[in-house]
Amino acid sequence: MGLDPASLRLDQQLLQFMDQLEILEEKRQKLNTLIEDGWFNISKARYSMGNKQVSALQYASEMEPLVHVYASRSENGEAEFKCERKGDKAEEPKGSKTAETIGPTDGGLRRRVNIKKNENIDEKVTSEDECEKEPQLNTKNEKSQCQHQDPLKWFGILVPQNLKQAQAAFKEVITLAADISTLQSAIVKTRLEMQTQMKDKQKMASELKE
Repeated sequence: MGLDPASLRLDQQLLQFMDQLEILEEKRQKLNTLIEDGWFNISKARYSMGNKQVSALQYASEMEPLVHVYASRSENGEAEFKCERKGDKAEEPKGSKTAETIGPTDGGLRRRVNIKKNENIDEKVTSEDECEKEPQLNTKNEKSQCQHQDPLKWFGILVPQNLKQAQAAFKEVITLAADISTLQSAIVKTRLEMQTQMKDKQKMASELKE
């Protein structure tokens, strides 16, 4: 006689559970190795650059996270964690923007040659106001650029290779930590399903004996 469908389903979930545990162990070992390598490379960078050159003293005054972790629920009810990294957007050439903005305004000024003096005075006042606002916009752009700046530049322009390797290791750690959290949620769900099926199977066995 073959096994009943409940037993086959339970065996499949058991095999899936064991596979998930094996993958989780591999990911955890990789996570620990990356963290150790990252801190070891930071210690090497401190040895080459100096202890005070690689510390919290070099952090920017205003910082913004470059990686965001989003949590969501799948259709099966499992928690999923995804990392969204802010890539360095290519800066658009400033010349194209100025050409687009200045072109129409110049044409408009040429058409408005024969205008009353009061309107000319109003245009001068508005132009002066715009000139006063430009530095404020520039300062805001500079602040946003500083916030999205690569953290390696806090420690200098030519940083050692060990510091770059440490950054790469910690970047991979963030993504790997999200994968581990998602896998742990799947393992918990599989274990609960196995427990409920075991209870149902025991209940059916007791009913048959009676």
